Amino acid sequence: MWELLLVPVAAVVGWIAARYHCNRCSVRTRRGWSSGYFQGLNYLLNEQPDKAIEVFTRIVEIDGETVETQLALGNLFRRRGEVSRAICLHQDIFVRTDLDREQRTQALLELGQDYLRAGLFDRAEELFLELVAIDAHSDLALRSLVDIYQQERDWEKAIAILHRLGTSTDYPVLPGVAHYYCELAEIGIDKGDYPQAQALLERALKEDPRCVRASLLQGKIASRTGNHRAAIDALQRVEHQNPDFLGEIIEPLRVEYTALGAHDEMEGYLQGLLQRYDNTSLVIANAEVLEARVGALAATEFLATALERYPSARCAKRLIELDIERHQGHARDHFVLIDGLLGKQLVARHLYCCGQCGFTGRSLHWQCPGCKSWSTVRPIQGLEG
Repeated sequence: MWELLLVPVAAVVGWIAARYHCNRCSVRTRRGWSSGYFQGLNYLLNEQPDKAIEVFTRIVEIDGETVETQLALGNLFRRRGEVSRAICLHQDIFVRTDLDREQRTQALLELGQDYLRAGLFDRAEELFLELVAIDAHSDLALRSLVDIYQQERDWEKAIAILHRLGTSTDYPVLPGVAHYYCELAEIGIDKGDYPQAQALLERALKEDPRCVRASLLQGKIASRTGNHRAAIDALQRVEHQNPDFLGEIIEPLRVEYTALGAHDEMEGYLQGLLQRYDNTSLVIANAEVLEARVGALAATEFLATALERYPSARCAKRLIELDIERHQGHARDHFVLIDGLLGKQLVARHLYCCGQCGFTGRSLHWQCPGCKSWSTVRPIQGLEG
């Protein structure tokens, strides 16, 4: 958390350096103020922002001309959640007539961040667009505009800003742009405008060929329009994009293969996947194919062998479910009890995890609800899966 305060720290340090060269202040006054600043900096570095705010507030009360200090103090207010105080302080700075260009644009940026934090998107957007227009703090302003358009779900504007941002910085454009096209495509799918949705998904894959979401949506469109072979092709593409998501395609593939009456083809494909990847959903899917074709005993033996190679709570539960049917009396009661306990554990267990921030949940989110990153949430595999 303390590294987030480096911006106000840098501003304060810069002010100190300038203040030491100011001839208008006496040596005694400089010593008193510099002592206070160093005390405030020490609080910041020791992750004590509340005490730092007290120190900087006292200094601002002594000398209201310290613009950099006021900017830093407003920044601290915003980070602590006191957005109204930050807005008031930064507005007071902005209306001053004695600011140089750097001070004015910095005040503009801070005020925009205040409005963004307060959810006043229209005001924040206006300020950030002004900064972009005058080419001041453009990188931060563009990133903030992306944040605004994401929250407003204005995907077309977000695409335009991300493309502009990507041409001037190392900002990770591809995942975001691809998902924005997917968001627009989902709107088209809901409206039944499949040609438009398909065109948007093709643009998504052009931006990011590894976009699993685009392939899943193309499979959905093909399925709804009765093109089952195209749906299978789109779904099978996921293996090469990110095999972690193979569990997401099994049920849709089952539907498409069944529609074509291609059961043997489906069985061969699932067996091939299991030879290439250790995946809980693949193990269970192959066991169900065996159960339907040969019987429960073959499926039980298959699951028992698979569990030795690849432990999984879901595979263990499926094995117990098959064993229940093969036992009677107390043995069956014991299996039923264990199955129920495992079921309760699995219901409470998270199925997906963000590799960026550690967020976990039972639903797949293409944008992590925790850190707001795109394409960072993955299905949980192994014993936990």
